Amino acid sequence: MSTAIVTGQPVPGSPLEGDLRSLGFDVRAASDAADVATLLAAVPGDQRIAVVDARFVGHLHALRLALTDPRFAASAVPGAVTAKPEARKALTHALPSSGTGGAAPLPDAIATAMESGATDVHRPELGTLVATVPTDPQTRNEARQAVAAVDDEAVRLRTAVKSRDGFFTTYCISPYSRHIARWCARRGLTPNQVTTASLLTALIAAGCAATGTRGGFVAAGLLLILSFVLDCTDGQLARYSLQYSTLGAWLDATFDRAKEYAYYAGLALGAARGGDDVWALALGAMVLQTCRHVVDFSFNEANHDATANTSPTAALSDKLDSVGWTVWVRRMIVLPIGERWALIAVLTAVTTPRVTLVVLLIGCALAACYTTAGRVLRSLTRKATRTDRAAAALADLADNGPQASAFAALKLPAWLRPAPALAFAGGAVLVGVAALTTYGSPWVAVGAVIYIVLSGLALARPLKAPLDWLVPPFFRAAEYGTILVLAAKADVNGALPAAFGLVAAVAYHHYDTVYRIKGGTGAPPAWLVRAIGGQEGRALVVAVAAALLPATDFTVALTALAVAVALVVLVESIHFWVTAHKRGAPAVHDEGEPA
Repeated sequence: MSTAIVTGQPVPGSPLEGDLRSLGFDVRAASDAADVATLLAAVPGDQRIAVVDARFVGHLHALRLALTDPRFAASAVPGAVTAKPEARKALTHALPSSGTGGAAPLPDAIATAMESGATDVHRPELGTLVATVPTDPQTRNEARQAVAAVDDEAVRLRTAVKSRDGFFTTYCISPYSRHIARWCARRGLTPNQVTTASLLTALIAAGCAATGTRGGFVAAGLLLILSFVLDCTDGQLARYSLQYSTLGAWLDATFDRAKEYAYYAGLALGAARGGDDVWALALGAMVLQTCRHVVDFSFNEANHDATANTSPTAALSDKLDSVGWTVWVRRMIVLPIGERWALIAVLTAVTTPRVTLVVLLIGCALAACYTTAGRVLRSLTRKATRTDRAAAALADLADNGPQASAFAALKLPAWLRPAPALAFAGGAVLVGVAALTTYGSPWVAVGAVIYIVLSGLALARPLKAPLDWLVPPFFRAAEYGTILVLAAKADVNGALPAAFGLVAAVAYHHYDTVYRIKGGTGAPPAWLVRAIGGQEGRALVVAVAAALLPATDFTVALTALAVAVALVVLVESIHFWVTAHKRGAPAVHDEGEPA
């Protein structure tokens, strides 16, 4: 239970107390700041507290946005302020300087004092919603008329949809998925339950694709679209009901990847039933999509808090992204999740798994070239100073283990240490040797040793140069590409499916690293990186196994490595996120680029 303290003389006919109770608040009355302090001291420290002026006039949803959003320690709108337990001390300290309200309502004075004390007070964007404190009967009547003129439920439903999304999602899904979200909210369903339903639907779709029959493929396409509808619904439900949580953000992000990659596996299994081996295409699609994502993550982490962050390329991009038809063309070119899943679903239903995966690879490759080229141009033309935090995030995303870290300590001239060039050269050597030699060649192990050295040297200095955000994507491409090439070279049944499982397990670890950094919880612990070898250590293990083991035993080794990595990272990750959720870690909700 949360507690709301209503200050001042009650206004006859005001629905304020009922509105606060409907939002889950225990309502108490106070005449002035002294009474507020007394009542505040009696409220248990683990409860949210709100202070609201009795004269407040506004929409219920304005109060909901101000007083119940779990993402912010303190929030305020005119006439109301709230603090979660971690901000209670700041609110208490703000009381003595707020007097009895004076010219400003007491909650507004408290919010201003909290901000003066360096506490971040979130002020939600209200748009057409009303939140005000009238000082006389005329302005109160005008405020009530303004409230009556705007349907706050319609505003609430409209703003449940993500402000930036792809064309397919915006025009083909959201017009009705928002109503499903409201239906779920009114029946007490949570976003996590809808997220889980979306995962189960996608897994059933993958199972249908794995049957290898035309009926199975049609059913798979339909179920994949249904899974995406539910995927949109869970976020809209979170925004509609303000049910944000650390655990929910993690589930939403990781389940999206699990659904898509499980579906790739389903397509490969279905094709195999028809006598067509497309495991290499399925694994290639997963590698490409994962590398696309790490490009997004690395670029954003490198630049989101950079100072003097200006670029003529970025200015032109922003201009194109704000006017006319170019907005939707640019969003469709990058093949976001809505367009991508629609493409996969339609092609699954009407063509074959091979055609589906080939078209997907071509589309994702073009999208990757477009987005990466644009970000390279932005970086080269941007006059920005990158922070230590950004450099640390890129180093964490690199996922170097103890072998490469030993070489990172070497002191070399600056001109010998261009990080992206070293990372690219190391990856090119490793993947190139694996591709150009026969299976079992010892040269691939030599290539892995060279890769370890260059991986370490790439991190010999902080990653603050304009293009240093390319280092993690180059490492991902090298590790995943090596596994793919060596498994294909083995040319035995089971090698590519085993490689698919290994890349999936490692990719989960890399995605998990991203979500921890984005959520402000820090990278996975160093012991976990050491336990699974670091990216260069895993590449070395796979390379040595390919050089020493027969193809059938290599498949067993890949399988064993995949199981070991999956067990370690899943157990640690699940424990971390569940514990963080129970600790009350800050809720996270990403409204960034569509994935």
